[in-house]
Amino acid sequence: MDRPLHAAVLPPGPHLFRALEAALDGGPAICPLSPDLPKPALRDLLATLAPDAVHTSDGLVPYRSRAGRVPVSADTAVLIATSGSTGAPKFVELSAAALRHSAAGTLARIGAAPGDRWLCCVPTSHISGVQVLVRSLLTGTEPIIMPRFEVAAVTAAQSAEGAGGAHISLVPTQLRRLLDVGADLARHGVIVLGGAAAPPGLLAEARDRGARVVTTYGMSETCGGCVYDGTPLPGMRVALGEGGRIRLAGPSLFTGYRARPGQATGSRDGDWFVTQDLGVLEGGRLRVRGRIDDVINTGGEKVVAGEVAAALARHPQVRDVVVVGRPDPGWGERVTAIVVPGACGEPKLAELRAFIRETMPAHAAPHELELVDAIPLLPSGKPDRVRLRCPVDGPGAFTQ
Repeated sequence: MDRPLHAAVLPPGPHLFRALEAALDGGPAICPLSPDLPKPALRDLLATLAPDAVHTSDGLVPYRSRAGRVPVSADTAVLIATSGSTGAPKFVELSAAALRHSAAGTLARIGAAPGDRWLCCVPTSHISGVQVLVRSLLTGTEPIIMPRFEVAAVTAAQSAEGAGGAHISLVPTQLRRLLDVGADLARHGVIVLGGAAAPPGLLAEARDRGARVVTTYGMSETCGGCVYDGTPLPGMRVALGEGGRIRLAGPSLFTGYRARPGQATGSRDGDWFVTQDLGVLEGGRLRVRGRIDDVINTGGEKVVAGEVAAALARHPQVRDVVVVGRPDPGWGERVTAIVVPGACGEPKLAELRAFIRETMPAHAAPHELELVDAIPLLPSGKPDRVRLRCPVDGPGAFTQ
């Protein structure tokens, strides 16, 4: 038996919140899509999704797919659009039980109580935003939903909440912006930080300023963060496979990909979801090294970009950094550091190379440095690595 599927092309707000609540209680499954998407992109997503209807602020409109109706499983409550590492759109199917289990695990891990409120300023078309709404449903509260992240609005909302503040999900760039304006982070509830690796200096600064921060690791296929501060949420398991590839198991896993069952089969090994990430277990805690497709092959040597970025983030002149591989005629790829300079001034390429060589092999040292005012981000808050891999010329680019 299947259930109706609605494409929820709704802005962040009460209409989407109620549609999600109905989906978790057995109503039509929903796939939240941003109404700000360009029309051609939205049209392509709808053609792939093949919903029964499109839910907009103006109401519900039936949708007729050229391929005909594609049923959705009765267990599926929410679908999340994601391109993963391929760039091709696909839809992750999540059950109500998996979403509730993930949200309940988060609430237990951070010590949230019934009646605690959540502030949602991450995209509600992504799993991060959906999970903020699910956590609100479990605590029995109305979330504070913002159309977009704005520092002034976030600080004002937290001030209005009074002592304790609302819990909030952020990506590292958003946390950095709050720190830069001198926001009183002690007014916030727990800050659930995910979406990208957090520089150690950022975490230390935030905690010194009174922030209660927990770091998360997960993806749409795990209903969002399922490993908090290196430790799996209740019921979830983590292991390492061949080459250090991270494997995850437990009741928060997805059930499949919409209309692409072969993709789910390829990413599953029995009860385990085989991720595209590399990690190590240190004292029983997971440390994520980086994505497999971000490994840089330079002169026959393999460099994990995330590890180089984590090392560079400790340099006093580096405020934010992403490391990528850019095409190189001699090396195949050259290790490139895209850096937002810190308050101590602009770092030099030679200085960063020497800094890396203190703790890592020589081939991991960057051969190119690009200085930028801010790291370009995707709507999810993750760095736009496709854009960052493109060679640039200009006053902020240095090579060796």
